[in-house]
Amino acid sequence: MANQELISALDSNQEIQLVVTGRKSGQEISRPVWFVRDGDRMDLVPVTGTDSNWYKNVLKEPAIRVVAGSAQLTARATPVTDPARVGEILDMFRAKYGARDVAAYYPKPNVAVEVPLS
Repeated sequence: MANQELISALDSNQEIQLVVTGRKSGQEISRPVWFVRDGDRMDLVPVTGTDSNWYKNVLKEPAIRVVAGSAQLTARATPVTDPARVGEILDMFRAKYGARDVAAYYPKPNVAVEVPLS
């Protein structure tokens, strides 16, 4: 079961802070990112897909931290490369943020990342 404080924070925010470990520096790097929640899972899409630095960092070190308001979660991110599944996640992004904004801000949506919330 997912943490209710985190679920409430996710449901009331449009973006989260994603904290990853730099693959070269080893330092924590924080980035604001859009997300969608689907039950006990959160999906993220790197803006520049496989070229995104935070995505490359997740490939090397999948342990991430998600901060939403005052709630946070440390979890293991799983890359999603199956085009059909990435398409489903993009459809959820379009429903939440609007097709025009997703098309404008995500020029290379070829991968996604799944984060378990429980």
